[in-house]
Amino acid sequence: MTTPHPDRRRFLLSSVAATAALVSTTPQVPAAEPASTIVLPKSSRQILLSCKLGMIAGEAGGRKLSIVERLQMAAEAGFDGVDFDEAGNFTPEQARAAVKESGVFVHNAINHTHWGVRLTDANQETRDKARANMDHCLRVSHAAGGSGILIVIGKGSDGPVEEIDARCQAEIKKSLPLAAALGQRILFENVWNQMHYDHDKGPEQTPDRFIKFIDSFNSPWVGQYYDIGNHWKYGQPGDWIRAFGARAVKFDVKGFSRAKNKFVEITGEDDDLPWDQVRKAIADTNWTGWTTAEVGGGDVKRLTIVRQQMEKAFGL
Repeated sequence: MTTPHPDRRRFLLSSVAATAALVSTTPQVPAAEPASTIVLPKSSRQILLSCKLGMIAGEAGGRKLSIVERLQMAAEAGFDGVDFDEAGNFTPEQARAAVKESGVFVHNAINHTHWGVRLTDANQETRDKARANMDHCLRVSHAAGGSGILIVIGKGSDGPVEEIDARCQAEIKKSLPLAAALGQRILFENVWNQMHYDHDKGPEQTPDRFIKFIDSFNSPWVGQYYDIGNHWKYGQPGDWIRAFGARAVKFDVKGFSRAKNKFVEITGEDDDLPWDQVRKAIADTNWTGWTTAEVGGGDVKRLTIVRQQMEKAFGL
């Protein structure tokens, strides 16, 4: 066997030593989390049921409940997940930790300051704050494992239609790169804010102006969080679901009585919303996704009743 030349031998030994030193000082990549720590919805059905976090009681027995306990109450009531509508009160890290500890899926985030701190406000400083709140929700939803945020884009009384549309469009477009980076949809809720419908006109309106606004972004990261109960007063929900098509990513759910002009229990005796038309439109469009109750909540017993009402409404 030939012995290496002394210089070559020293080179080989020094190379081995350098490699060993490199291995010992290189940060080790942590192993992926076990699958058991990944929180998933408890159901694989076509229509998933959730409630707003704000619907879940915050106290019980004279004691303030933790966010983990409140999330677990939704699961105990039979919901597949929760819409984190108190996102402004939590950091992304807190939301992530609450989901992991509770084992309850969070599919969305909302910050209700969007009613008071609006993207349509004439003051740029206020719009900057509204956009920062929206971006915070994007980060909270991402950290929690969700897929989007709900926003109220503004208020019709903030100015002429063209001006307020332009204001909120400009701010939302600034947040689209963040939404895309985090894989989150920015979803517009149809509310009684005097935008994209005629607030004081008759009930047979179409969603055309909502659709035009969504399409103006030409982006896969915007869509509709269609509140079925809110605009039963103004149009046929089955027709609206068909018109929205894939733009309607998620649904908010509440009962409404046209006859009494008020919100009522979902599928209750006063609820004249045509749920049969809703079910037909869902079947016709092959819609699948998250539906979220937005009604009076409470303890597990009350939440269970709401879940059962939703199952009746959607024929589950």
